[in-house]
Amino acid sequence: MSSSKESELTLRGLALGAVIAAIFTAANIYLGLRVGLTIASSIPAAVISMGVLRAFRTGSIKENNIVQTVASAGGTLSAIIFVLPGLVMIGWWRGFPFITGFMICALGGILGVLLSIPLRRALVVNSDLPFPEGRAAAEVLKVGATGDEASPNAIERKRGPLIVLVGALTAAGSQIISFTGVAAASLTQFFRVGGGASQITLSFSLALFGAGHLVGIAVGLAMFTGLLIAWAVAVPIMSAGVPGELADVAMTIWRTKVRFIGAGTIGLAAIWSLLKLLKPVYEGILATAKAGAGAKTGAEDDRDLSLGLIGALSVGCLLLIGWLLYDFIGTGVLSGLKWPLVLGGVFFTVLIGIFVATVAGYMAGLIGASNSPVSGIGILATVAAALLLAIFVQPRLGGQEATNALVAFALFCVSIIFSIATISNDNLQDLKTGQLVGASPWKQQVALIVGVLAGSAVVPPILDLLNHAYGFPGDPNRAAIAAAPLPAPQAALISTLARGVLNAQLDWNLIGIGALVAVAAIMLESVMGRAKLIKLSPLAIGIGIYLPMDATQPVVVGALIGWLYDRAMDKTDNAEMAKRFGVLLASGLIVGESLLGVLNAGLIVATNKAAPLEIVGAGFAGAAQWIGLALFTGAIVVTYRWVSRQSRP
Repeated sequence: MSSSKESELTLRGLALGAVIAAIFTAANIYLGLRVGLTIASSIPAAVISMGVLRAFRTGSIKENNIVQTVASAGGTLSAIIFVLPGLVMIGWWRGFPFITGFMICALGGILGVLLSIPLRRALVVNSDLPFPEGRAAAEVLKVGATGDEASPNAIERKRGPLIVLVGALTAAGSQIISFTGVAAASLTQFFRVGGGASQITLSFSLALFGAGHLVGIAVGLAMFTGLLIAWAVAVPIMSAGVPGELADVAMTIWRTKVRFIGAGTIGLAAIWSLLKLLKPVYEGILATAKAGAGAKTGAEDDRDLSLGLIGALSVGCLLLIGWLLYDFIGTGVLSGLKWPLVLGGVFFTVLIGIFVATVAGYMAGLIGASNSPVSGIGILATVAAALLLAIFVQPRLGGQEATNALVAFALFCVSIIFSIATISNDNLQDLKTGQLVGASPWKQQVALIVGVLAGSAVVPPILDLLNHAYGFPGDPNRAAIAAAPLPAPQAALISTLARGVLNAQLDWNLIGIGALVAVAAIMLESVMGRAKLIKLSPLAIGIGIYLPMDATQPVVVGALIGWLYDRAMDKTDNAEMAKRFGVLLASGLIVGESLLGVLNAGLIVATNKAAPLEIVGAGFAGAAQWIGLALFTGAIVVTYRWVSRQSRP
């Protein structure tokens, strides 16, 4: 572990990566709980790493790659929030115990690394999968590796970290003004459509706007389509003739009916995505087996962790998972079936874990880690776990207390599986980046495990802080100070599905309507693909139906502005660099607002006030809406005009 120019796996790199992982994990947790989206941290981490290590004048491209590998693993693990808050929502947990939360994330994450290692040769080395984010991260690392200060590449190395910082400070400043009450966070108007109700909401979240830039125009248009299905069609039709206050009627219909249509769309779209992958995944496994039997693994740039070490670590993780399940069951109502549940839970984790590791890794190669439907895997795993418990365990116990315990047990098992899926999704992307910059696979795999541990240490305390400050919808024990809980959309959906299956209360008719919407979306995607038009993801359409409008609208706007920005940059010199600068600005916007959200949560808990920074009263709300709109618009115009000039020498 020397610090020479060609150093790679250094203590300095691991430590820097762990710090960046902690920051991006905290930011992603807040963002994901608000909107149900998280961002890949590989590219921003690579830029920050290059800026920091440049001060030492000894950082190499391989060491920078290790830093981004550690950071991306930790940031990706934050997606556990799509499941874990469900245990609080159903009232089983009152908070997030550190040791248990850490072990769920760490054991599942390490298994995700280990289970996806055998896929490296098939999916990374010997396939033509595009790995869009992995290739983009490699290009950023290559740019930072040059020492020619006069070249355009040196501009990117010098200005890249500054752009992330400017984006973060802009979003943080806007968020602070919003917390004072001077500028509103959104503007909402309810109105009638025929005999029904609907709404238009403009959210002024720069973080969600940045997320829209990153997910791209195709996902943005698909989410917009889902938004129209929900608010221009479903809510007006289903609310027709329903008495009551306009706003209450619209939101009640959307929350109790339309969201389940979105759930059905997401579920079938996820199944369709997985079915399309069965053949290439099977072929990939065969290729991996052949490569493992005949490949020479002595070369440093083609050597994985040994099979013996992979096996030993996997067995150790499974034993500890068994202990976690045993401890979770405890002496409660499920204790009479403790060992069958523990053994069944471990077997379910292995079986489903291998499957999701393979599928998630392939999806990362196909469409990138950020756009992979990992939440769909969580939905399918939840329904499968709940159905198995309903068939084989629930009849032997009976009673509502046992049913509640089984719902909690299903969510607990799925949390571990979700950790496997998220890290598998990230692992192969990072290994693709490493292949393109000549890194050593086994060193990256060590770095991934370090990143998992770093992220796992951050998840429980940040979740606990946000739970105390805001709380989550549906929590019967909620005593949060803030008036509005964090939506946590995926966790709310997954916990609702588990309860619905085990309580036999799930409205399958609404789920069926959503499935029909997914069928139509799949057919539309096929037609648009043959016509060589932008293909609208059925999964993103389902998310647009399911998420609240204040979560989808800024993502749609961000996708549109990002697309227009890229088209404008295509006409300039250094077009590719300018477009990467746009990505860095969007990443900075997300990090700044998200971290301010976490800090505000700390202030809420510390001061025992719902709005500790508020300086104006409710009478200012009308003016605050227009100030919020002006601030949001001005921030976008100023920052994008500024960043568009940064690629010039």
